[in-house]
Formats: sequence, structure tokens, C-alpha cells
Amino acid sequence: MNNKWNKIIYKIGSSFYDNLFNTGIFLKARKRIFQEVPFHSQQKILYVGIGTGADLELINYKDYDITAIDYSPEMLHKAKRKFEHSTITFLEMDAQKMTFEDESFDYIVASLILSVVPDENKCFGEMIRVLKKNGSMLVFDKFASNNQKKPLAQKMLRPIISLLGTDIGRNFEELFNKNNQRLKIIKDEPIMLSGMYRSIEIIKLY
Repeated sequence: MNNKWNKIIYKIGSSFYDNLFNTGIFLKARKRIFQEVPFHSQQKILYVGIGTGADLELINYKDYDITAIDYSPEMLHKAKRKFEHSTITFLEMDAQKMTFEDESFDYIVASLILSVVPDENKCFGEMIRVLKKNGSMLVFDKFASNNQKKPLAQKMLRPIISLLGTDIGRNFEELFNKNNQRLKIIKDEPIMLSGMYRSIEIIKLY
């Protein structure tokens, strides 16, 4: 997994992404998560890895100051077309190296991004950097079980699935523990596929 390969994968995937990941159990999960996000009108909100804008369709986006970034120009183009008459700011940007100033946002939504970027530690670190003190972060993604012993099938499938631009072996606890002196988890909820997909709410303490 690298940025060059991801651009190719998501250029191809942009044409059918919504048909796979904005229907069925994914749509049900998104509704469960994003229709209850406690945004406030005075907040500056950042969507990291907006994709085709599926998550934005589930909120009253006209009420909020939203910036949305994605590394794939094709995915971003799909999102822009859906919300061409909105005030949402869409930017093509690498989530591992954002151009925003420190502490720029009150709320960050990271939906299905930490499992697809080449370096999840850089991406998570950048999200922490641009999040304001006492700001909130919502992570919706797939993570490997925290058990030390990984299933054999997962070990075998991981390199194959990585060729499709996503990693099924990343561990959120390992990622979080590198930064937990600045963060606090306030909610960690299994969402689907036996808890592989989770919704995690985090506050930045300082």
C-alpha cells in the first residue's frame, strides 16, 4: 500500500464505490453513526478521507462549517458533484501530511481512512495535530482484534486484500497507545462484522 497505488485503486473504485459501501450493512452502519453525531453550528469540522461524500449525505450539512479532504481526485470529484451548491470546502490533500495549521478544527470525522492510508500512524498524528484542545474525533473503521494471536485466515488474506487498497490487520489499541497521553476514549462501540468495524469517539485533552 502506497499513495501511488491508492490513487490507481480509488480511481477505478470511484465508479462503483457507492454501490458497495453506501448500501446494505454499510449504509445501515453509517446511519447509526453519523445521524447521531453531536455537531454544533459554531464548530469547524473536518472530514478526513471524504471519498464520494457518503457520510455527508446523512447530516444537515447546510448547518455546519465543513472542510472535507481526500487524496483521490476521482473520489473527490464525485463528492463535489453531490454537494455542488453547498458551502462545504473540498480539498485534494494527503491525510498523512495535511496543510492545515495546528489546532484548526473542533471536530474531526475519520471514516474508513486509517485502514487505507499507507501509514496510519502519520495520519492519526496529523489528525491529533490539527484538532483543537478539548476537540472531538470520531473514528469509524475496521481494526484487527486486540488478541495477540491473529487468526490464520486473516494472516493469509491480509497481503492479498492490501492490494485492493485496504488493510485488515491494523490494531487501534497499538495506534492509540502511542498518543494516549493526549487523548481520551469516551466511546468504543462495535458496529458490524462481529466487531471488526468500530465507532470510536475520542477527546483531545491538550
